[in-house]
Amino acid sequence: MSQPSLTDNYRGVFDTRLGFGSNPALLVIDFVIAYTTPGAPFFGQGVVDAVDASVALIAKARETRVPVLYTVVEYHPSGIDGGLFFKKVPSLKLFVRGEPLGAIDPKIAPHPEDIVVAKQYPSPFFGTSLASTLRAMGVDSIVLLGCSTSGCVRAAAVDGIQNGFRVIVPRECVGDRHDAPHEAALFDINAKYGDVVARAEVLDWFSRLNARAA
Repeated sequence: MSQPSLTDNYRGVFDTRLGFGSNPALLVIDFVIAYTTPGAPFFGQGVVDAVDASVALIAKARETRVPVLYTVVEYHPSGIDGGLFFKKVPSLKLFVRGEPLGAIDPKIAPHPEDIVVAKQYPSPFFGTSLASTLRAMGVDSIVLLGCSTSGCVRAAAVDGIQNGFRVIVPRECVGDRHDAPHEAALFDINAKYGDVVARAEVLDWFSRLNARAA
């Protein structure tokens, strides 16, 4: 017996769109130069492309007063705060505090007013104050930019919906080291945890929110 197509298999079960909320925040996940420097162990051209695509969206968020938050991975020199994750992925030593490759890509560098959350595991919610901070801001929706799609972005989407936030992922603004896990993760996020949309939709959403506020 032949297996149904992927689309047919998910239709009617995992194809609901949550839609946009009214108070978004932009969460820029781990866009650090370890992913955008050719020759670095984590380098991925898909991440470089996603950083470039994110410049205009971050600028639009600032223009329309949507809060912009960043995450970075940061470890004690011993790596003990990374636990088994640090042992599972030894290359994470690149993110020991003070290592240059752990810095945010200067193309999308934070502004002084932005919050930067340091984390040790894939999800930016795990072991951090992120959820409390977003709630204090009155945020109901998080727009996820960053890398990698199959790792920290996906983890943010899972924990985002579990914490009660609408999750929006502009497709052009997330990247991975290979297209296969990137596309698989986008499919999975869109099916179960949030809405994967075109960047243009998010830009339009921010403009409409700004016009309404004005």
